Amino acid sequence: MDFCAIDFETATHERSSACEMGICIVQDSKIVETKTWLIKPPSFPYFNPRNIAVHGINPEDVQDAPTFDEIWYEAEEMMYGTLMIAHNASFDAGVLRGCLGHYGMFSPKLNYLCSIQLAKQSWNYLPRYGLKHLAEYHQIQFNHHRAGADAEVCAKISLLAFEKLFLTSNDEVHDLMKMKIKKL
Repeated sequence: MDFCAIDFETATHERSSACEMGICIVQDSKIVETKTWLIKPPSFPYFNPRNIAVHGINPEDVQDAPTFDEIWYEAEEMMYGTLMIAHNASFDAGVLRGCLGHYGMFSPKLNYLCSIQLAKQSWNYLPRYGLKHLAEYHQIQFNHHRAGADAEVCAKISLLAFEKLFLTSNDEVHDLMKMKIKKL
């Protein structure tokens, strides 16, 4: 299995307002790298207090951070050619599209899958499928609502789901989940 898990935290309700991005790279079914970037969003210095209450990132934390367009090429190189997985992927794919659009950058040809769909396929008896609930169910400790930690837990849960579903290759994932895999 080769894929990347991605997570964003945002400063406002705007999809282009990423203030943190985390990417976890999985190669041969092993986590090989997790990277987190603080990002100065276009709304800087404004952050919605509700967003701060969720993730704890303040304007002061990103005042010297690069903007999305300054870090995207490094992130894109890490993700190149892999399946992207996110927990509640419509949100994270929307933020990625919003950031790319804001800076007039092209969207990469990337397939993505929601780990919630994977979890529902793997553990259809659970009452909830939020990242925190799944992490607790699998006894995974993490700093919730921080992008790098969330991306890494998404990767771990995805690996556990692939194991439970007896999926050992990206082709098998595509065959089983083809209706759930979307294009960025």
